[in-house]
Amino acid sequence: MVLAQLGGSISRAIQQMSNATIIDEKVLNDCLNEITRALLQSDVQFKLVRDMQTNIKKIVNLDDLAAGHNKRRIIQQAIFNELCKILDPGKPSFTPKKGKTSVVMFVGLQGSGKTTTCTKYAYYHQKKGWKPALVCADTFRAGAFDQLKQNATKAKIPFYGSYMESDPVKIAVEGVERFKKENCDLIIVDTSGRHKQEAALFEEMRQVSEATKPDLVIFVMDSSIGQAAFDQAQAFKQSVAVGAVIVTKMDGHAKGGGALSAVAATKSPVIFIGTGEHMDEFEVFDVKPFVSRLLGMGDWSGFMDKIHEVVPMDQQPELLQKLSEGNFTLRIMYEQFQNILKMGPIGQVFSMLPGFSAELMPKGREKESQAKIKRYMTMMDSMTNEELDSSNPKLMNESRIMRIARGSGRQVKEVTEMLEEYKRLAKIWSKMKGLKIPKKGEMSALSRNMNAQHMSKVLPPQMLKQIGGMGGLQNLMKQMGSTKDMMGMFGGGDK
Repeated sequence: MVLAQLGGSISRAIQQMSNATIIDEKVLNDCLNEITRALLQSDVQFKLVRDMQTNIKKIVNLDDLAAGHNKRRIIQQAIFNELCKILDPGKPSFTPKKGKTSVVMFVGLQGSGKTTTCTKYAYYHQKKGWKPALVCADTFRAGAFDQLKQNATKAKIPFYGSYMESDPVKIAVEGVERFKKENCDLIIVDTSGRHKQEAALFEEMRQVSEATKPDLVIFVMDSSIGQAAFDQAQAFKQSVAVGAVIVTKMDGHAKGGGALSAVAATKSPVIFIGTGEHMDEFEVFDVKPFVSRLLGMGDWSGFMDKIHEVVPMDQQPELLQKLSEGNFTLRIMYEQFQNILKMGPIGQVFSMLPGFSAELMPKGREKESQAKIKRYMTMMDSMTNEELDSSNPKLMNESRIMRIARGSGRQVKEVTEMLEEYKRLAKIWSKMKGLKIPKKGEMSALSRNMNAQHMSKVLPPQMLKQIGGMGGLQNLMKQMGSTKDMMGMFGGGDK
């Protein structure tokens, strides 16, 4: 993931500060300089970074802090808030409503992944019960309509475009009118991009916007654009009323911080990030959980949402029970691999757990994780029940490994690698040991009266320590915004 390196650098800077015996001016400056360096290396705009550093120093005045204050916690909180401020313009974007027709127009430079993102956006809403439709108003790029047609057909989404008509405004108007008659409640208009900012592009965008009167204009930004992001985003904002940003190609090796600067330029929130080429590699972007993951503090609500999404309701209590026992067998790994194939890349999922930086996940694994997991599952299909249900790694001796390799048509070293992966995941799983699961009747009562005191009794001791004790837990609950978010992890709250 693009931002794993940035998250790792920031987490290390905070960790070094936490390890210091006394928090003085020098320790604070070292920590801030390290974070500044990490942000600049990730192409976040210099002015934003400088302002952030100044603001943190204003908030954390070490001389004024009384002896009883937890300086580490105050500094960490200030860093969290300032990173959120960079990414959060403070106003939500327009949200389409089911049953009420909304027109959404996509703009951006050529090559930013606009056409693919249009389909991902439509597919995401289709899964949630909307009736989306796609209109191709890009008459500049050869093959644009073919691409949209192919994507839309694959996702079973109605589309409109023309090989003959060269006026994008006419196509956009005709498409929007047609889908309004067909009672589609989310009409997505894909517009032309250009290699560079041209007056003709902005004029065309203005005309399409005036003709279709979109409820929301989404600016699609390629995460690899670097320092140019701020200026590019500003130019688009001056031309059309950009109301939201989607950042694409977040699975590459580009630095990605520049794209996050685009939020400041457009004063519009990032609503989604594209994390791969496939239709479902598209994540809702939520500032607080995102920054929480960047700082290695995890994103419980995101993790539990993933579980709610892919684990059948009747299996959820059983999965949470297994989490609390901390005994990780190969059979549990097999079941969770089935779920993870639906969830998305394994690194992304585990980066949501407190104490796990996305950087800890093996790099480059995201792309091939799906194929590798399928290979591992093939090997596990050649195991006996005894082997699958044992949590004792010593059971797997040489002759068993050779038998599994023969049975699955894989090499011995691949089986050994799969067992190493099992040990690694078992170590992560063991951190959940001691998670106290509320009984069925207790869930709603607990969700109503949830506070840090209750949470501290529910969380395993080592996880509580990682979060930073009771003070850290209170802050985490504040950051997540509501007790309902925290209750997501128990299957409680208002789902």
